[in-house]
Amino acid sequence: MTVLRLARSELKRMTGGLLPKLTILALTMVPLLYGAVYLYANWDPYGNLDHLDAALVVEDSGATASDGSHLSAGTKVADSLVEGNVFHWVPVDSTAEADQGVSDGKYAFALKIPKDFSANLVSPGSFDSASKAMLNVTTNDANNYLLSTIVDKLTTSVHSTVATEVGEETANQLLTGFGTIHTRMVKAAEGAGQLAGGVAGLRDGTVTLHEGTTGLSSGASELYAGQLKLRDGANQLTDGAGQLSSGLSTLKDKTASLPTDSQTLANGAARVAAGNAQLNTKVQDVAAQLDAADQGLRTRVIESNTRLIASGVLTQEQADSILADFDAVAASSPVAAAKTKIQTDAAQIQQLADGAEAVSVGAAQLAASTPALRDAIQQTSSGADQLHTGAATLATGGQAALDGTAALVDGARKLDAGAAQLEEGAGTAADGSRTLADEIGKGAGQVPNPDDAQKSNLSRVMADPVAVSNVSQAKADSYGAGLAPFFLTLALWIGIFMLVQAMRPITRRALASNAPSWKIALGGWLPFLAVSVVQATLLTLVVNLALGLNPAHPVLTWLFMLAAAMAFSAIIQGVVALLGSPGKLVVLILLVLQLVSSGGTFPWQTTPQPLHVIHEILPMGYVVTGMRHLIYGADLSMIVPTVAGLLGYTLLGTVLSTLAVRKNKYWTLKTLKPEIAV
Repeated sequence: MTVLRLARSELKRMTGGLLPKLTILALTMVPLLYGAVYLYANWDPYGNLDHLDAALVVEDSGATASDGSHLSAGTKVADSLVEGNVFHWVPVDSTAEADQGVSDGKYAFALKIPKDFSANLVSPGSFDSASKAMLNVTTNDANNYLLSTIVDKLTTSVHSTVATEVGEETANQLLTGFGTIHTRMVKAAEGAGQLAGGVAGLRDGTVTLHEGTTGLSSGASELYAGQLKLRDGANQLTDGAGQLSSGLSTLKDKTASLPTDSQTLANGAARVAAGNAQLNTKVQDVAAQLDAADQGLRTRVIESNTRLIASGVLTQEQADSILADFDAVAASSPVAAAKTKIQTDAAQIQQLADGAEAVSVGAAQLAASTPALRDAIQQTSSGADQLHTGAATLATGGQAALDGTAALVDGARKLDAGAAQLEEGAGTAADGSRTLADEIGKGAGQVPNPDDAQKSNLSRVMADPVAVSNVSQAKADSYGAGLAPFFLTLALWIGIFMLVQAMRPITRRALASNAPSWKIALGGWLPFLAVSVVQATLLTLVVNLALGLNPAHPVLTWLFMLAAAMAFSAIIQGVVALLGSPGKLVVLILLVLQLVSSGGTFPWQTTPQPLHVIHEILPMGYVVTGMRHLIYGADLSMIVPTVAGLLGYTLLGTVLSTLAVRKNKYWTLKTLKPEIAV
């Protein structure tokens, strides 16, 4: 008995009448009823969300934006949702009506835009009253549990869109503020630069002023030294005039001996005349020095004014005013009075010199005429008294002039010290103003100043700083295509499982023969393989042609389905052949375990740890993964190892079937009358 004869015998039994044929046909259609119909019903549920009624409540009263425009963000969001037509939006007047509609099942859910929506959107413009804008959503899992997840995605999308728009506007205002700050800082830097230039000019003027005050102090010191000499000379003159007066008085008293002493008097008178001439010369020198000192001070003031005018510190009118003030002070100062007094005294001294000369002549005549000499001596005594008085007056005026010059020297020194401090302060101010200009310039360079294009780009980036670039190496075209690998595999297992309800894993006639066990096992499996191949082929054709699955590798997908049918049929046939009716329960348990561990919907790694072991052992998880790679066009390097694994599962099934043949060749009472038959 050959393997093919055994398989053909079982197939003839299943097609020997109308009812068996209808049974085989129905069993062949089982995968279509489960897999294709389920995929058809769930092929594109997200594309039909517009059939769901959703309540839309817009209570937003609007707000005034920072630029003065009126913002009605709630109306804008509502219009966008209606135009998007994702759901069938039904405008509702009140929140209470919308919530009641969701509770009654009239609406799938409700989206409510509150009254302060726009006001809260613009609130970040105020540091004191910033608030989040709220979108209120009401759902009811009694309407549908997955609907809450879909609504969450919708509201997240609306939130992201509104947040991006508002954030872009806010960022644009922020960048505009940076540009304004940059412009103001540039102007401030320019002003600081101009200030630095003015302060630098002021510093140059203070340097010139310091030089002038230094010269003024030196000139005042020289004037003081000259006046000191004048005072000493005046004191000497006073002393000499006093002695002369005393001597003439004595001479007048001694007129008795005048004839004898006339010659001596003549000689003394000559010496007095010579001394008076020398005194006159000294007084004239002092007067000249005073004139020179006065003129020198005036010349220095003129020179200082000239330098200050050149540096821009003084104007010509201010310089003329200063010179006029100096002339007025000089004219009314003690120095001027002393100078006038000295000039007056000089005239008197000149008279004294003339008188001394006359005394000398008179002394000569005295020898000839005593009476005339006596009279002359009397006149000379009177002149000597006048000379003493004038010399004393000159000494007093010289002291007053000296005191005034000392005050002038002290003032000049203080003025020089102040000018030095002013020069130092002007230098510090110049350095500080230049540093200020440089630092403001640097700060202006560090403040952004974007143009309109840059502001537009930066605003978009700041409002939505993270972009996701999705690179899909393999992508399902629809929700149904995403579920297809799992449900095709599951439908194939269920379809083969249904075969054991009508087909015998091993025929008793074959068990009664002397054929080898492996042949009987193969002969029992091949009918299952034949029907499962038809099931897999029909399921692949219907899903591809009727539903439009359009796998990336259609032929390879069909061949892979055949390999899966081969492995599934071998395992199911082998388990049922070995265990009998309880084997059907085992196959059902294997189905349930693979439902939860194959990763058909959620990744299998998210299941509890014990199910990971089941995923690694049972074949459905590998078939689901292989189908995904073939349908979506992913890497095919894992297909060959998966097919090799399916061959291994096929071999395992044939081994189980062979063991079942050996076991069942020995009949027992339980074989003839089993305890239970399913």
